[in-house]
Amino acid sequence: MRIGLLTEGGYPYVSGDAGLWCDRLVRGLGQHEFDVYALSRSEGQESAGQVALPPQVSRVRTAPLWTAEDDGVVHGRRARRRFTEHYGALVSALCEGAPADAGTGRCAPQADRFGNALYGLAELARDEGGLVGALRSEGAVRALERACRAPGALGAAREARVPDLLAVAAHLERALRPLSLDWYEDDGSDGLGSVDLCHAASGGTAALPGLLARHFFGVPLLVTEYGVRLRTHYLGAGGGASVAAGSEPASGAARAAAPLPEGAPAVRSLLAAFHGRLAAEVYRRAECVTPGNAHARRWQERCGADRAKLRTVHPGMDASRFSHVGDSPDAADPRTLVWVGRVEPAKDLVSLLHAFAEIRKEEPGTRLRIFGTAAGAEGEAYLGHCRMLAAQLFPDEAAGPHSVGDNPVSFEEIGGPEVPGLAEAYAAGAVVVLSSVVEGFPVGLVEAMFCGRATVSTDVGAVVEVIGGTGLVVPPRNPRALAEACVALLRDPGRRARLGAAARARALELFTVEQNVTAFHGIYLEIVSRSPVRRVVLDAAGEPRPFAVPAEAWLPGRWTGLGGRAAPRNPSGWPAGPPVRGIAAARGSAAVPGPSSPHVPTPVVATEGAR
Repeated sequence: MRIGLLTEGGYPYVSGDAGLWCDRLVRGLGQHEFDVYALSRSEGQESAGQVALPPQVSRVRTAPLWTAEDDGVVHGRRARRRFTEHYGALVSALCEGAPADAGTGRCAPQADRFGNALYGLAELARDEGGLVGALRSEGAVRALERACRAPGALGAAREARVPDLLAVAAHLERALRPLSLDWYEDDGSDGLGSVDLCHAASGGTAALPGLLARHFFGVPLLVTEYGVRLRTHYLGAGGGASVAAGSEPASGAARAAAPLPEGAPAVRSLLAAFHGRLAAEVYRRAECVTPGNAHARRWQERCGADRAKLRTVHPGMDASRFSHVGDSPDAADPRTLVWVGRVEPAKDLVSLLHAFAEIRKEEPGTRLRIFGTAAGAEGEAYLGHCRMLAAQLFPDEAAGPHSVGDNPVSFEEIGGPEVPGLAEAYAAGAVVVLSSVVEGFPVGLVEAMFCGRATVSTDVGAVVEVIGGTGLVVPPRNPRALAEACVALLRDPGRRARLGAAARARALELFTVEQNVTAFHGIYLEIVSRSPVRRVVLDAAGEPRPFAVPAEAWLPGRWTGLGGRAAPRNPSGWPAGPPVRGIAAARGSAAVPGPSSPHVPTPVVATEGAR
């Protein structure tokens, strides 16, 4: 089958999020054909280039989210009236309360209005050639102001001033740029209408082209979230949304989601409402949603996802690079604790250092090795604070009056001659510690499990789901409990060995690349068999041609049609205009030739209207 892989700020770019996961998925499913539709996040990401693509990637189309040139489209009176109607309905839905009945799958009337307005804007963009200028116009700001001043609007929306309205309108223009892309042509040969399934590698903006493909062509949509994008927006709002704060997303894609900008409560409230409506619409229209863990699944249910559509698929990780460490569990130093990760306040190294002070009272010869690099300016400051605290808690110890003192806590970076890689870092100690106060999917914990190490972790995010009884779990921000658990493992080598062996067996069963690829292969087949795209070919007279699409068209590869032209795919009641050509997208688009096919060219086909 032909898969449209939708990404934002990641694959196929060298730098970005979720690129490794997408690359492993594409390479593992060589029996399918992939078209990649990528939204870039910055100019630097585009200039860094793309990764080497496997032969099953037949096409790559890119568009920048970080900039958009004016499309030069001049809308007539009818088009301006349509824009005012649909944009006004969309922003009115943002001012009217909750997006959905969370966890029930039933959408509130506001969600229906939001979806209808969104698709109305998409149809207008396709008919007129783009909406970039309209979304930046004074008319858009005035429509937003009318919605905020309307009776029944939320209190925070009514308090919006002109700077707030301008900030919200600018954010909406950026988020709605995919509406103006030229990925939704009617000819069926070079756009999303030609795929059998759209797979969005994250929620939010990345899934928006998939929503439009479903609306225009009836293409089923699969959404994968290893960290809930909406949750990141809520947390970025600083509590402006009504969803309780939990733990940090695990995946880089979710972590890098643009947080809601700081500013007036009206700005935070309106933008949180927009991302909530968009997430609810994505969950509502997707055939299947695949969270990466139960923690993300609970957030998706909280944000309106139908429980019947959710299928947990754990991230796939490469276990081979840790195999030599896992095969030699007795080689570790039995009196060394190891911490591996990115140094930032959320990892709570301060509690770990205080816990280690208690451990040293019980086991004086114990050492703590911290492997990691700081994340940004905040991480650098936090690392400096942790170094100072370690120096205060553990003065350098010397074996004698004439020897050099040594601190039992060391801060090290991976990549040197002594510790060239992650596997060597985990091999340095017998017990691996995770002290985070917020976490999503704990990748470092799974790596430690691949290495056959006993672990002590805090009960945050998906830790309990990942550990599954093969390690010790303590409450977060509790140095005494953390110290007691570490001492218990340091004093019991047999228990350490049993837990390490059980952890490795669990990780190899649940968290490998192979299980991830196998799960998605089954989901692809299930979705396409349940929701196939019904393609129709018209003859010269505009009549459907019976048997024009052969049964072989459902097999991978390019199968022939018998000529003819495409039927309109979800025609609106408005006269058709020129095809959409988003200028910014066209400038960044690129085609990657796929393997030559022994079959004759693909027919011009279309789909029936969206279901």
